[in-house]
Amino acid sequence: MKIRFRLSAAAIAIFLFAELASTRPQSAPAAGEQQFAALGDFTLKSGGVIHDLRLGYRTVGKLDAAKGNVILFPTWLGGQTGDLLQYAKPGYWLDTDKYFIVLIDAIGNSVSTSPSNSPTQPLMTFPEFSIRDMVESEYRFATEALHLTHVHAVIGISMGGMQTFEWSVMYPTFMDDVIPIVGSPQSTSYDKELWTAQIEALELDPDWNGGKPKGSMQRAFALEETIGDMNLTSPEEHVRKTPPQDFPKLMAKIDQSVATRNPGIAADHIRQRQAIIGLDIPSELGESLQQAAGRVRAKLLFIASPEDHMVNYTPGLAFANAIGAPVILMDSPCGHEAAGCVSVGPIVTQFLANAASVPSQTVKEIPAK
Repeated sequence: MKIRFRLSAAAIAIFLFAELASTRPQSAPAAGEQQFAALGDFTLKSGGVIHDLRLGYRTVGKLDAAKGNVILFPTWLGGQTGDLLQYAKPGYWLDTDKYFIVLIDAIGNSVSTSPSNSPTQPLMTFPEFSIRDMVESEYRFATEALHLTHVHAVIGISMGGMQTFEWSVMYPTFMDDVIPIVGSPQSTSYDKELWTAQIEALELDPDWNGGKPKGSMQRAFALEETIGDMNLTSPEEHVRKTPPQDFPKLMAKIDQSVATRNPGIAADHIRQRQAIIGLDIPSELGESLQQAAGRVRAKLLFIASPEDHMVNYTPGLAFANAIGAPVILMDSPCGHEAAGCVSVGPIVTQFLANAASVPSQTVKEIPAK
């Protein structure tokens, strides 16, 4: 049986217009605009597969003719590339007048393919992934989507710093410089305890319903945020910022910050934290930390805070010391947030321009006037 379709003149015109439009050159994305790269099915180091992986990214600055001014900047835990735009500006840390900055949404951050947005592997059916898997996906994106064979630098903060350490040993000749900031090549027992507590805060909420949320999960999200807030800075900084009479305001602020959160994002939070808990570059390679560090060929600058209560700085310090890399210690009670309290931007800029000119040093916080 044949079925005949009759198109009206108007329908034909619309069809032809659409065909014509599809053949026209597409306008270039605006600077900083959210974009996506499709990587297809992505095999994890565990053997699992993420189906139809899409990585989110943004670019700012101008790529030079030799493609030699690229800086890759992956996101921190739960962060999104929109959060990183603040560091990439003309004349700033990452000078967009000099460099082509590629901001990358790490797997599981609710923008790139994640448990909360995967149509085929929703929530906890989404396979566990690792920091190494994040970096492998970013390498594929850089080489297959952007057609890069080398970049000037990889830089990252917190979980982005963990990815930066992985980049340095997985693809040691792919970049000139690596700059992990408050990151680590190996999660310590203290780190694992923190991330485990946050995961259990989510999973013990009745609304979690065994991985199939049936409520808002607001209590769980608030507890997760409270645990994180306690560790984000030092106790000294907490006392300095929040006097006892303002404690109710602090808790109200936390409650308000999670009030409209999608409960499905809890699965994203769990999977990214599991990746951090499993971070152990020496074990991945079957080597000591010092041997793993010996694989690095790029010039490395480690920036850390001894008062960091969220990502312990000692493995990163040992890694850097093993290869004689400069270490910038931020002397500030701001802890994990010390890069926002201490002026390290000029040091990053200097290192990117001339790595050999930056020695190890301690940078003190400038007291507020």
